[in-house]
Amino acid sequence: MSTSDADRMLEVRGLTLHYGHSQILHGVDLVAATGQVSCVMGTNGVGKTSLIRAIAGRHNRSAGEVVLDGEPLGVLPAHMLARKGIALVSQGREIFPLLTVRENMETGFSVLPKSDRALPEEMFELFPVLKEMQHRRGGDLSGGQQQQLAIARALITRPKLLLMDEPTEGIQPNIIQMIGNVIAKLRDEGQMAIVLVEQYFDFAYDLADRFTVMRRGEVIMDGAKADVDRAALLDSVSV
Repeated sequence: MSTSDADRMLEVRGLTLHYGHSQILHGVDLVAATGQVSCVMGTNGVGKTSLIRAIAGRHNRSAGEVVLDGEPLGVLPAHMLARKGIALVSQGREIFPLLTVRENMETGFSVLPKSDRALPEEMFELFPVLKEMQHRRGGDLSGGQQQQLAIARALITRPKLLLMDEPTEGIQPNIIQMIGNVIAKLRDEGQMAIVLVEQYFDFAYDLADRFTVMRRGEVIMDGAKADVDRAALLDSVSV
């Protein structure tokens, strides 16, 4: 499936990022279309997390441009980008351990107008365990349950762009399958663009419409799934 200019929700052009004097990203380009999953792949330490955290405003980029839904974004803080429609499900989940499940979900209200601040029943349909456990503290949940909570909290902000960083990491196989089903459902509903950072190759390959492969802070392969050879892709992310 190709990505036409009209479909593009996210365009990243020439993004460069430094930590102190160390350059982490070198002119990275990335596109993500509404109704598609764009997967960023590569081994540990190549800059995948740095890239999506820069897009989400967690790290200030050194150079380059980020365009969301046709609007060029300046170097804005994370809460401003969240209001513009960017949601991040971080590696490590970052739930609030002393808040209840329901209270964790309600933190997503901060970017919504008061009239929209209600928990949609759809969240509990996507993640039934959260309804059962909504009065438990977030810190008492298992890793897989916390991951479901982190995704639900992001979705409550009604994002145009959903960034997901290693959602399968440390998660039991049945929950991985369920999370994959949720991502596929969100993609097929066609209401948002999804950028997925993932090292679990089969999980990523099954879901993705487009692949961007990174090595040492640079893009070494990029293209629609139909144009990418599976064996070559697997080779490129295994080096």
